[in-house]
Amino acid sequence: MSLGLIGRKIGMTRIFTENGDSLPVTVIDVSNNRVTQIKKTDKDGYSAVQLCFGEKRASRVNKSSAGHFAKAGVEAGCILREFRVNKDEDLYQLQDGMVINNDIFAVGQKVDISGITIGKGYAGVIKRHHFSSNRASHGNSKAHNKPGSIGMAQDPGRIFPGKRMSGHLGNVKRTTQNLEVIRIDTERSLLLVKGAIPGARNGNVIVRPSIKEKK
Repeated sequence: MSLGLIGRKIGMTRIFTENGDSLPVTVIDVSNNRVTQIKKTDKDGYSAVQLCFGEKRASRVNKSSAGHFAKAGVEAGCILREFRVNKDEDLYQLQDGMVINNDIFAVGQKVDISGITIGKGYAGVIKRHHFSSNRASHGNSKAHNKPGSIGMAQDPGRIFPGKRMSGHLGNVKRTTQNLEVIRIDTERSLLLVKGAIPGARNGNVIVRPSIKEKK
C-alpha cells in the first residue's frame, strides 16, 4: 500500500543524536487525517483512498461538499487528497470516517513530500534563473542586470518558446524526494523529517512513501 498523509508544516528545528550530532529537521503536523471516501476497481475503475485534513467553517462549505463530508460522517476539512493503492485488498481494513495515524510510517523510512513553494513575486533573470550580471563599467551604463539578447531580428524573427526571462517566481508545486523520517511523535501526531521541505510555515504538504528510494 502506498498510502500517505496530509500535513501542515510547522517549521524547522534541530535534534541531537546519541553521538551528539546535530540534525536539521522539519516538523510536520499530520493529525486527524479522516477517510472521506474509499474507491474500488469494480465501482470507480481504480483503487484509492480519499483523505481530508484540517478544518473549515460551515459557512464556507458548499452544499455538494457538505453532503460529501456528511456521507462519510466526518468534519469538513480544508483540503482533500487521494492516495492510489495497489489493489482493493489493501482497502479492507479501512472505512469511511476512520482516522489514519502517523504510525503508517516508520523511523528511518524514506518519504517524498510535496508542497507549494514560497511565492517571491515578479523577479528578474538573475534571481529567477541565476544569470550573471553584466559589466559594472567600461561602457555599460544601463544594462547591468539585463538578460542580454533574447533572439535575432529577421531570422527566426521570434522568441523561442521556453526562453528564460523575468517573471513570477515561486508559488508552484514542488516535491522533495528521499527525505528520512527521524522521529515519530504519536501522542502529538508529529513527523520529524530530516532536511527542508517545500512551502512556508503553516502550509499544507503531502507526505508519501518514497518512489525512488536510494539504498
